[in-house]
Formats: sequence, structure tokens, C-alpha cells
Amino acid sequence: MIRIETFAPEHTEGVCALILGIQREEYGIAITRADQPDLAAIPEFYQRGAGQFWVALDDDAVVGTIGLRDLGDGEAALRKMFVAARWRGAEHGVAKRLLETLLGWSRTHGVRRVYLGTTAQFVAAHRFYEKHGFTEIAAAELPARFPVMKVDTRFYRISW
Repeated sequence: MIRIETFAPEHTEGVCALILGIQREEYGIAITRADQPDLAAIPEFYQRGAGQFWVALDDDAVVGTIGLRDLGDGEAALRKMFVAARWRGAEHGVAKRLLETLLGWSRTHGVRRVYLGTTAQFVAAHRFYEKHGFTEIAAAELPARFPVMKVDTRFYRISW
């Protein structure tokens, strides 16, 4: 049974292995752990203000991640949403549960708009975000505080 929990330091290696494995092996993105300093400082980067970071666990193995970075003024960035290949799809519902957790948290913690950046290669992710109410926006519509990654080429927003 998959459970969703807030990130704790003992999840660090599992989070890094999952994210880097998907980025490099599945999508061929030349990115390292050093290129993603947030992975070395998840509590400081995500777990402050209205921000948070969650993991999906199968027993103690990290099979999914999602982070919310508080940008201030009721805005936040969704980052690091990854699900292991074996756990993808509606039959498992891992991605949906992670996103619902993030959006529920956002609504109860004063966040009114959530933005995200993704790469052109993550086509299934684009469909997933759109299905769940996100609208594609131009980079110029992002708040100045949004942490754009060098691989981000598509941007989305949801608001309530």
C-alpha cells in the first residue's frame, strides 16, 4: 500500500535516486545532483512558510515526490513531481494523490496560485497537469520569484 508522507531527512537518498534516475535514464536530460541544489537542502528550500515536500512510499522505498516552494504573496511553485515508472497510471493513483495532497495543503495554507515549469519531453506530465486544472502560460507570466530550472521550457498555473 502506497502512503504519502511529508519529507524527512531519511528520505534524502531515495528522493535523489528516484529523481535523477528519471531525469537522466528515462528522459536523457544531462543533469546532476549538483545542478539541483534544492535536493541537498529540502527542508530549507521547501519546508518553510506555506511550502512543503512529500514522498510517496511503498514500504520504505521512495516511489514518488512532489514539492511546494512558497514564493510569498499567496503564490507557490510546484516542483520535483516524479513517480517511478512502475507506479504510474490511474490504476495506482500515485501522481493524483501527490498532486491532491499538494493542492489541499496549498488551499489551507493561504496559497492562491501554484505555478510549475517542466520540459518539453514530459508530454504525459503536460496532459496530467492540464487534466487537473492547470493552464499553460508563457514564461513572461511567471512571478519574478519563480525558480526556473535550466531545463524548463513549458510553464503552467492553477489558481482559485
